[in-house]
Amino acid sequence: QVQLVESGGGLVQPGESLRLSCAASGSIFDLRAMGWHRQAPGKPRELVASVTSGGITNYADFVKGRFTISLDNAKNTVFLQMNSLKPEDTAVYYCNAYVGANMRRYWGQGTQVTVSS
Repeated sequence: QVQLVESGGGLVQPGESLRLSCAASGSIFDLRAMGWHRQAPGKPRELVASVTSGGITNYADFVKGRFTISLDNAKNTVFLQMNSLKPEDTAVYYCNAYVGANMRRYWGQGTQVTVSS
């Protein structure tokens, strides 16, 4: 099993920044990628960003230029630096880990991000 522990969520004002972290532990013998999804109330869960163990990144259009994802392979920890936050970024942010050749996906418990004045 793989456990994911997220941290860094909170309440900020529009235009401010937050940094999310997610540490993976457990049966991680072949970590292929990590990433973040988010889910706002009444909306489907959506991809925010992902990064492979080789450093290839992918971003949703709505965060390009504002969010940066990075991966510390030695610590199996993924970070999401979120700048210029907007009220529409308010959501529960979920960490993902993709393990093994079949890219089995694991989910974290989620961390709340609220952007409000």
